[in-house]
Amino acid sequence: MDGMNELTIGFSASASKQEQLNELMGQIMGCYSVSDDEGPLTDAVEVFLKKQPHLTVRRHGDTLVASTDFGRERRVILAGHLDTVPVIDNFPPKWLQPGDSLIREDVAVGHEHERVIWGRGATDMKGSDAVMLYLAATLTDAKYDLTYVFYDHEEVAAEKNGLRKVVESHPDWITGDFAIIGEPTGCGIEGGCNGTMRFDVITHGVAAHSARAWMGKNAIHAAAEILNRLNAHENRAIEVDGLTYQEGLNATLISGGKGTNVIPDECRVHVNYRFAPDKSLAEAKALMIGADAGAKLGNGEHQATGGVFEGFGIEMKDESPSTRPGLNSPLAQSLVSLVKERTGRDPLAKLGWTDVARFAILGIPAVNLGAGSPLLAHKQDEQLPETDLLLMADLLEDWLR
Repeated sequence: MDGMNELTIGFSASASKQEQLNELMGQIMGCYSVSDDEGPLTDAVEVFLKKQPHLTVRRHGDTLVASTDFGRERRVILAGHLDTVPVIDNFPPKWLQPGDSLIREDVAVGHEHERVIWGRGATDMKGSDAVMLYLAATLTDAKYDLTYVFYDHEEVAAEKNGLRKVVESHPDWITGDFAIIGEPTGCGIEGGCNGTMRFDVITHGVAAHSARAWMGKNAIHAAAEILNRLNAHENRAIEVDGLTYQEGLNATLISGGKGTNVIPDECRVHVNYRFAPDKSLAEAKALMIGADAGAKLGNGEHQATGGVFEGFGIEMKDESPSTRPGLNSPLAQSLVSLVKERTGRDPLAKLGWTDVARFAILGIPAVNLGAGSPLLAHKQDEQLPETDLLLMADLLEDWLR
């Protein structure tokens, strides 16, 4: 990772649009930016944005906000996070030539004769970041005023999210009539998002020597009932405003015990609930732990008074609201029409949580639209065909001009 601080972002003015996009993509892909290490990439993006005379660039922490002042009646926000999840033997990135064995079969379909970029962040979401950087430099006379947001810490707990921090500290920086989040969607539109909450479900026991187990109470054994309830839970597909959201309730971590010959006195099953936008955060929480359990972020363990985990201890770890599709605004409708015309794709539901929820709280309609397949996000063989960059750039250029 040596040399990250010397990263220069830019592209050749004489190159084709595809080549310019590829240049930007290669540069930002080559900069390690796992959450907590976004600084060097943010620094380089800041230098690039400040070279554009039509942009006013402001920074808060490792989040950048660059805005135009064309005097237009409406403003559109384009937002992308610069951080990635941890690498899994997929950094540094590689440009793969057609026919390379590392190109996934599902990626090669329809892209047999083009290069593919492979590596951490290719789809989530440096492809969209590259397109937004290209637009930030080239859209010097758009029909809307534009605000570009490149932010940190999206892939971790909500309390660290750079967009959240900017909204709280500088709300006047994040204003507009419509927002596009560059989460990977294969250049289609995905509306709204599932909400998410994470919490520990806790059992308590009594420690004892394992040779005299009857003198204690095994907290790990007691956790079997938690797993039984998880297995018995029916995850539903729920239609909201014409889009279908798939819910999910899953254990993602489990911990307990202090020694190989000690009966464990505590066990924690970490649970993630992804809930559809037919319900609020409070309603989702009530379904899991009861409406009056009192468990909140940072207030320790409380007993579930109802819901799936009634009777168990609960400690909240993270929570973010769901968001309805929000496709009724005129700006959303015009973008939906353009994407349908160019790609043949109707809007789908966004199944993961994204910052469209944050914009919804601000009263700003927002959609997800980005380069790359959402099915490849966070995978070890994350990759993106080069023409996805061009398609996203063409769609947004034509819509914004």
